[in-house]
Formats: sequence, structure tokens, C-alpha cells
Amino acid sequence: MLNGMEETLSRHEDQFPSVESELLLLAETNKGLRFEVQDLENSSRWLNLSDQEKDLLKEKLEQLQCHFTWGPQKENIDLDDIKQRLEDSIQTNEKYQGRFYNQLAFVNCLQGNYEEATQNLKEAEKILRENHEDEFDKRIIITYGNYAWVYYHMEQLTEAQSYLDKLEKICEQFPDASRYTAMIPAVYGEKGWSLLKSSSQYYEEAKECFKKALEEDPDNVEWNDGYAIVLSRLETFSGTPENCKPTQSIKQFRRVLELDPDHGEAMVLLALKLQQSNQSEDALELVENALQASPNLPHVLRYAAKFYRLKEDLDKAVELLKKGLEITPHSTFLHHQIGLCYRKKLSSVNKNPRSKRPGDPAFQQRAELIELCKDHFKKAFEPRPLTFIRAQLDFARICSLNEEYENVEEIYNNLLKFQDIRPENKQAICLEAGLFELHQKKSESNAITRFLEGMKINCNSTDMKRCRDNLKLISERQIRRNPKNSKAHGVLGLMHQLDGKKREAVESFEKALDLDPGNEEYLSALCELSLSI
Repeated sequence: MLNGMEETLSRHEDQFPSVESELLLLAETNKGLRFEVQDLENSSRWLNLSDQEKDLLKEKLEQLQCHFTWGPQKENIDLDDIKQRLEDSIQTNEKYQGRFYNQLAFVNCLQGNYEEATQNLKEAEKILRENHEDEFDKRIIITYGNYAWVYYHMEQLTEAQSYLDKLEKICEQFPDASRYTAMIPAVYGEKGWSLLKSSSQYYEEAKECFKKALEEDPDNVEWNDGYAIVLSRLETFSGTPENCKPTQSIKQFRRVLELDPDHGEAMVLLALKLQQSNQSEDALELVENALQASPNLPHVLRYAAKFYRLKEDLDKAVELLKKGLEITPHSTFLHHQIGLCYRKKLSSVNKNPRSKRPGDPAFQQRAELIELCKDHFKKAFEPRPLTFIRAQLDFARICSLNEEYENVEEIYNNLLKFQDIRPENKQAICLEAGLFELHQKKSESNAITRFLEGMKINCNSTDMKRCRDNLKLISERQIRRNPKNSKAHGVLGLMHQLDGKKREAVESFEKALDLDPGNEEYLSALCELSLSI
């Protein structure tokens, strides 16, 4: 009989909760009520503060050195994408988790995930205590600054002030510190990394931060590594104020490896630089050593794959990238790199005349490679429509190659509408849209419009140079065909004006005006140039 009763109770457990479960439910309800009361109290304190007090608190916070006061803000970054990448980095890279948790807290706060943000900061603080006990006060400055900002956004003002007080106490240890922050190597270095991870417009500032950090701490691997990477990236931008030779980053990567001979990422990045300098043998040895030292580090796998792609060993490159995807399955970068490998294979197949003959194996191979390229480029840009512009442009090129011109035109028209995107991305869109107009649609007039838009964007890059070169070729060709083409002379005048060649610009605009008297654009340009000369 007892057994029967037990079975009956067991079957109806979900309908008749135990006393213990009822007590737990009551406790949770009260806990929720406590949080609601606490939130009301916080909101009440916030409302009771005068505008002057709020402004004063904000003024103090703006003096801090942390992610909330450094360049990139919500409008400059794809929050979902950077969050995914930070979570991948935390999962795969134990060495710099404190940094990643700090950045993740910033992103979560911008998204309104305040509880997650405070939890991220607790993790960062815990890691810094465990790994940097001897210099904890130096390392914690940024984390405490982030805490203060998160609590400010949560409208928990007492907590925000408490972290300002902690910072004030820490800063008393450093003679050159201000009230709430100390510009010491740990702060300069972390600021450098934050700027480096955002966009190219901050690379120069990041470089200066790493230089400052290294002045006082020349043997720090983190700051040497950051300095090497930012030099390397600046070298890829023609016309930047950096004006440095490839040997600068090569020398700096070698410095990193002196300090940490097993630094896999530094090995592969150095290998890529040596490959560019035709030192392929040394480069290959470095890549092989890096893959032995860090076989499961996604950054090492992706840069090693790039090395093999440039070496034309595409199967090896794809193998490494797919291995990386197993570790970080949401990586848009890896999908893009796989797409580039298949595009290179496609380029080789396209050279085969049989690839245009339906029924031929080469034709089938070409069709398969086109689909593989489209699939991986799509997976790269769909989660990042506003930031991974390059992947969308690569997708459009493949569609153009496949003569899907209506689709391509729609892609470019959508991209050209984007407003709040990085200048280098806007420039790349103008270039590719111009090339499409020039080569596929055979419209020199529309191509000129796009290339001019690209040139007017204030960003010195290889894409701007290509816009300029194409404009020059089209204008000169049009003048050869018709010396009385006023628009072509006007375009040359504008190019000279943008290049700072004022007298040549005046000459071209005068020719344009002779051929098109009364043109307000040419008159205005001449007036402006005359005043400046």
C-alpha cells in the first residue's frame, strides 16, 4: 500500500509541489521584490540628483582612461560581431583573458546588458589578481574605470563613485598621475590594443600608445607584440603618415620572438612579412614552427593559411582554415579566407577555355567553385552587414563573374546608401562600383562619378590611388578621343585640386570653362583656387 502511495505521489509531483519547493519559490519571489525595490531606490536617487551633480559625476568619469573614453564608440563598431570574436578569444586564448573580459564588458554595456558587463569585469579583476599580483594596482586602473562607467549607466551612483575613490587612492602612488588616472605603461599598452582592435583610423594613435608603453617597459612582450602588429598594418596603407619600410615591422616581430621564442602569432606574422620580401625559405620554417608551437590557436591557423594561400598551396590553406572553423565555428573571418582560396582556384579554372563549354568537367568545376565562393563570402558578411564590407564586395565580384549583373547592381546600390561606415570601406565600395560601371556596364560617365566619390573621401589608401588612376586613364582617353570634352578637363582639374596641384588645376578648369562657358562648378572651383593662390 505504501509503495502504491509513493508511486501516486511521484506521478503527481509536478501538480503538488513539495513544501521545500514552495519555500524556494517564495524566497525567489522575495528576492525579485528586493531587486525591484533596490532598482526603485537607485532610480529615485538618480532622479533626486540635480543636473549639476550629474554633470559633475560625468565630468569625473570622462577623465578616466578606459574603454568608455577611448576612440571607438557604439556607432563605430559592429557590437554583435565584436562580442562573438571576444568570446572566441576568451575560449581559445588563456594568456590575455583579462583584456578580453574588459572589452567584452564595454560591448555588453553598450548593448544594455549591464549585469553581464559587471560579471565580465569581475572575471577581469579575478584574472588580474591571479596573474599580476605583483603589479595589480597598475593593471587594475582600466578595469576600475570600466566599473565606474558601467555603474553610471546602471544609475547606481554610489557604486560608480566608490570606483572613482579606489582609483584616486591608487593614483596617489604615481607621482605624475592625475586625480583619477595614471598614464603608465599598463594603461598605454591596453589603450593601444583597444584602438588596434577597432579600425584603421585609430592605428596611428595605437602606435603612439605602444611606443609610450615601451619607453618605460621595453621588454614587455604584450606591448612589443602590439607595436609590431600596428607597424605591420600601417605598412599596408599607402600614403599614411607612418611612411615606414617593411623592415620596421620585421625588426619588431623579431624583437617579440627574442622575448618569447614560442610566440606562434608573431612567428606567422613575421613569416607573412618575409614572404612579401621574397625570403620564402625562412618564412616557411617560421610557419611550420608556429603550427607546432600553437596548433589550436585560431589566429595562428588563419595567418598560416594566408601564407599558404599566397604560396599557391590552396588545399593546405583550406585545410587549416577548416580546422580553425572547428574551434571557432562562428568566425566570419575564416569563412572569408576560405572564400578567397576558392576564388583563387576559380581564377585558375577560368583560364581554361573548356570551362565555358557546358558538359565539360572544367565547366562543372567552375560552377562548383562559384557556388563555394558565394557560400563562404555570404557566411562572412551576413552576420556583419555593416562592417564586413570587403566580403560583400568579394561576393559581388563572384556574381559579376557569373554574369548575375542585376544582383551585382542591387548589391552596389545598397552599399552606396550606407552612411555610418568606415571611410576605407566607403572608398572600396566606390572603387568596385566604378569598375563595374566601367567594365561590365560600359558607362565611363557613371564610372567617373563613382571614382570621384572615392577620391573625395578623406582616407589615403590603395583604393583611393586606384580611383585616381582609373579617373586619369578615363579622362585622358576621353580627351584623346575628343579634345573638346569639357567634362574630362573638369575631372582632371578636380584631380589636380585634390592633389594640391593648384596651378595645373587652374589650367584644366580654364580649358573646361572655355568649352562650357558659364558652368557654375568650374567657375566656383576657379574662384576658390584663385583665392587660395
